[in-house]
Amino acid sequence: MAESDSTDFDLLWYLENLSDKEFQSFKKYLARKILDFKLPQVPLIQLTKEELANVLPISYEGQYIWNMLFSIFLMMRKEDLCRKIIGRRNRNQEACKAVLRRKFILQWERHTFGKFHYKFFCDITSDVFYILQLAYDSTSCYSANDLNVFLMGDRASGKTMVVNLAVLRWINGEIWQNMISYVVHLTSQEINQMTDSSLAELIAKDWPDRQAPIADILSDPKKLLFILEDLDNIRFELNVNDSALCSNSTQKVPIPILLVSLLKRKMAPGCWFLISSRPTRGNNIKMFLKEADCYTTLQLSNEKREIYFNSFFKDRQRASAALRHVHEDEILVGLCRVTILCWITCTVLNRQMDKGRDFQLCCQTPTDLHAHFLADALTSEAGLTANQYHLGLLKRLCLLAAGGLFLSTLNFSGEDLRCVGFTEADVSVLQAANILLPSSTHKDRYKFIHLNVQEFCAAIAFLMAVPNCLIPSGSRAYKEKREQYSDFNQVFTFIFGLLNANRRKILETSFGCQLPMVDSFKWYSVGYMKLSGPDREKLRHHMPLFYCLYENREEEFVKKIVDALEEVTVYLQSDKDMMVSLYCLEYCCHLRTLKLSVQRIFQNKEPLVRPTARLSYVSTASGFEDLLKALARNRSLTYLSLNCTSISLNMFSLLHDILDEPTCQISHLGLMKCDLQASECEEIASLLINGGSLRKLTLSNNPLRSDGVNILCDALLHPNCTLISLALVLCCLTENCCSALGRVLLFSPNLKQLDLCVNHLKNYGVLHVTFPLIFPTCQLEELHLSGCFFSSDICQYIAIVIATNEKLRSLEIGSNSIEDAGMQLLCGGLRHPNCMLVNIGLEECRLTSACCRSLASVLTTNKTLERLNLLQNHLGNEGVAKLLESLIRPDCALKVVGLPLTGLSTETQRLLMTVKERKPSLIFLSETWSLKEGREIGVTPASQPGSIIPNSNLDYMFFKFPRMSAAMRTSNTASRQPL
Repeated sequence: MAESDSTDFDLLWYLENLSDKEFQSFKKYLARKILDFKLPQVPLIQLTKEELANVLPISYEGQYIWNMLFSIFLMMRKEDLCRKIIGRRNRNQEACKAVLRRKFILQWERHTFGKFHYKFFCDITSDVFYILQLAYDSTSCYSANDLNVFLMGDRASGKTMVVNLAVLRWINGEIWQNMISYVVHLTSQEINQMTDSSLAELIAKDWPDRQAPIADILSDPKKLLFILEDLDNIRFELNVNDSALCSNSTQKVPIPILLVSLLKRKMAPGCWFLISSRPTRGNNIKMFLKEADCYTTLQLSNEKREIYFNSFFKDRQRASAALRHVHEDEILVGLCRVTILCWITCTVLNRQMDKGRDFQLCCQTPTDLHAHFLADALTSEAGLTANQYHLGLLKRLCLLAAGGLFLSTLNFSGEDLRCVGFTEADVSVLQAANILLPSSTHKDRYKFIHLNVQEFCAAIAFLMAVPNCLIPSGSRAYKEKREQYSDFNQVFTFIFGLLNANRRKILETSFGCQLPMVDSFKWYSVGYMKLSGPDREKLRHHMPLFYCLYENREEEFVKKIVDALEEVTVYLQSDKDMMVSLYCLEYCCHLRTLKLSVQRIFQNKEPLVRPTARLSYVSTASGFEDLLKALARNRSLTYLSLNCTSISLNMFSLLHDILDEPTCQISHLGLMKCDLQASECEEIASLLINGGSLRKLTLSNNPLRSDGVNILCDALLHPNCTLISLALVLCCLTENCCSALGRVLLFSPNLKQLDLCVNHLKNYGVLHVTFPLIFPTCQLEELHLSGCFFSSDICQYIAIVIATNEKLRSLEIGSNSIEDAGMQLLCGGLRHPNCMLVNIGLEECRLTSACCRSLASVLTTNKTLERLNLLQNHLGNEGVAKLLESLIRPDCALKVVGLPLTGLSTETQRLLMTVKERKPSLIFLSETWSLKEGREIGVTPASQPGSIIPNSNLDYMFFKFPRMSAAMRTSNTASRQPL
């Protein structure tokens, strides 16, 4: 590389190469260029060359100065000066490549599997590099202004390797020729250590002495590529207001402002971005992902996995046998979607073949694979047999793994390694065995080849009862997002795997050791499940437990664990979820209720459904036609929820077929938030008429509007319609459909429950709906009209209904402007001897203490009312006191009451305590209670596509186990004690 010239950036040198006449012309050109670049003007005419050389750098950023100078020199035909600037820029482009060449030392070349992985990635990532080549080619149809390319992938999927290869290919002139002149490489680890910086400082961080040619790098942003690795690991929130963004590359600003200014192109407008990240639910990616951006995911597809196996084994017969074995189990398929885990799998299977063993029997689960991997890696070196050294090495490795997970440490310092007893020789052995490797993200630190291996070692540590040690890095105040470890489900899964005698034997035989905690843990697990089986709160979500049992596969042990289960909740999001669930459900002999949520699976697959499983609730999301057909044959299935699902005409046809099945027992169909409109109501009406066993229909949160409901009303009066309950919450209804609804209430022989909450019915609409209730032909028992925008003017008619309709048991009219005047009228109806109401909801009705005397009289005269909700009303201390005085009386029949209990006087609080003492069975609703609680009106976690699946209570189960609990308390104990 040519040496730089000391005059390269010397403005005065360039100006002094102009004659006086040329300098005057230069200043005129410069004045025009300042206007063209929309820069603030400065007086130029009287300035000398030296003065101008001093004024320009303090007035403008370097890239603007040199771009203006180059353009002016071209116009003035100063070819020698232009050549000098071009030569400088060319040298700086080569200097940038030299800087990156020093930075990008490929980590995998240090490992025995490095060259193989390098070649494999070169072969299989050609499609990714094709995208990267076209994306940054401004003449390509794949390109766009301000383009971001997102490179997504799970842990160890090869994102860093692809970035490294891309940069090296650019350095070697293989890609992005004449497209990218400069590359600026940023990692989340570097960014997380910064607080404030300018763009110039950020660019210069890798350059010698932090001196970078900023003016040249920023001179043409359309040839500048920023690479941002691990966006998901950045500790800052990037929701920065546009008004706070900065455009000055020399101005020091907080890192979030700097990053967002770059990503939104307030700085370096026109530059390119290559961003790598793990899939995340955070907002950082969504904020910057535009419609024109490229988004590519790294994952070993079936085709690429086959290439990998063939490349690894170099024997097509062995590769085919190994691949068939993996494809027989979805758990192993999932394992082999990650390249490093695929390498571990191939390594283990190859060694078993070399030993002449039946790998199909000895390598069935991830526990088998990890156990063989550790045993072979630690005991087979130079033909050595297992001895105390290897056992000690294993114990120290497991101690490091467990200590790291419990203290959220995945990258270990030399001090950490010494703390658990490792010597330099030990580390060399582990590095040669590809178990502990230099970290690719943290300098002078080591990490396990993959998190799964660390989790497996932690599971061994628990069952081996090795001593615990507080590793020094665990006490660091700041932990990066990716090191914050809290989900121990995989550790638990490996623990259960090691409870299997055959899997445990791999380690015990290889290392000559025992796992003394096995029997205790088995005994505890079975005992815990027997005690908590009927308790639904202790284990609300069973998938993690099922994964543990599938990993174990000891039939008698699995039977003992699930024997007490009467209700199971399962969320299915993949084929392996289905496989694991079916295995465990086979052993649930006492199962009565299966709550099942199916999401995004079963496309073009034949589902497997146990005919003996009793199902009472199913919630599905997409791609489940075959599953529904199978479930329809189950006589115990009574509730089918298709909430948050796009219901097509084909789906309606399928529902018709299902409900027409003679064996179908579905009585409740949920279609909430399915974006159903009036145009679909003909299909819904057909379901009502031909629904067979259908008794309850939930259509809440759909924009049906009045036109749609008018269509439904005709079906509700059809003699074949047997619907008892209809929910139309938040369906964009108005008074225009209430006449038709009133006709249904008047003449329908079956309809007993109607929910019209949160619709704009107003007084006229509510009058039409309630008027039919005074006639004996009306069969309605529950009417919900909360949030329907009616006032006290209508309350006299509602009071008549309350006093005359002896069938009406529940009336919800909260969140309406009833006020004290309306409440007085309602109290008259509630005191009538013919009133049979059991529940009335009056929350948020603008009531005050003025109506409390009448309400208090209702409590002592009405003998059927058991539930009254007055929350979110301003009854005041005096009003609440009056109601409490009635509640305490023995002739008050209320069982549940909602009262605003804040701001009470000491005397009223004593009265409240007296009521609770004398009537301990009386339930007081809290202020946080709402009408919606316990009632279906919208999205539920089980039905929302892409929803976050709730965490299991496995931690509740296992961390109560004494030794695991002790391990979790290591931060408050001495440096060494039993796990």
